[in-house]
Amino acid sequence: MASHRKLRAAAVVCAVVAVAGPAPAVAWAAAPAAVPASAPAAAPAGVRAAVQASARAAVPAWVAAAPAPAPSPDPFANLTPDEIAERAVTATQSATSLRMTGRVVADGEPLDIDFAVNDRQECTGVMKIGGGTAELRRVDDITYMKGDEAFWRVSMASQGMPEAQIDATIELVKGRWLKIAPGQAGSGDLSGVCDLKGLLADLDEDEEERTGLVRGPDREVDDTPVATLVKKKTGGETTTVSVSQEGKPYILKMVKAGGDEPGSMLLSDYDKPVEVTVPPADETVDLSKLDQSTAA
Repeated sequence: MASHRKLRAAAVVCAVVAVAGPAPAVAWAAAPAAVPASAPAAAPAGVRAAVQASARAAVPAWVAAAPAPAPSPDPFANLTPDEIAERAVTATQSATSLRMTGRVVADGEPLDIDFAVNDRQECTGVMKIGGGTAELRRVDDITYMKGDEAFWRVSMASQGMPEAQIDATIELVKGRWLKIAPGQAGSGDLSGVCDLKGLLADLDEDEEERTGLVRGPDREVDDTPVATLVKKKTGGETTTVSVSQEGKPYILKMVKAGGDEPGSMLLSDYDKPVEVTVPPADETVDLSKLDQSTAA
């Protein structure tokens, strides 16, 4: 499932955005950030691939949810597992907003995320990788990113930046939000992270991924009865999807165990408002003016 890589790449993109700013001579490569919203031309291909893949992760812990009595009547009683999956994908793609919480692994690196996104490309949340934490907010087409020192050190080091440049950059943007407007370096790719429709479209990218399913025991996810759909692949990889049996058949949990990219993702707060607060102006650094600030 491709979505894992979009979140993983997003973390790397945050560093790339800072490095690919307006003035090449400026050593501010690591401006603070959080969850991706758009990346520069130098960003790794598949920046969005990390985030979208998040919605289809897997870890045994999720599968261990306590079994729950099947609702009566079973809304999926006359449907095959593949038909249930088709309805679940359709319903989930119709959502106007949702919250994604969980852990995915890509390239051997675990990435924890917790963010809410709506269909107006607004989002707010937190991501953790390599012992560091970063925040992301996007509203009115403006992306704000803020990361702690550990986050930026890991991100910038992964891009091969010299230690001296990393130190100078962290000192320059310490405790501040990096403001990225449309058209600026990094804005395009990072915006994909807050593109709900784009993220959910990935669920239907490969129809073969949701065929040949088997229905497992009914369970509960946050007290909501769910139908459990399981797909096993050769090599020991197992994907488990939990579909709500109440209201719309939204996907409430996705788990991928085994394989190279295990992970788990909990989807909640469907169609609820996403409140995004714009950081105070005196706590932000405008990407377009960062080089000027350095010169000063």
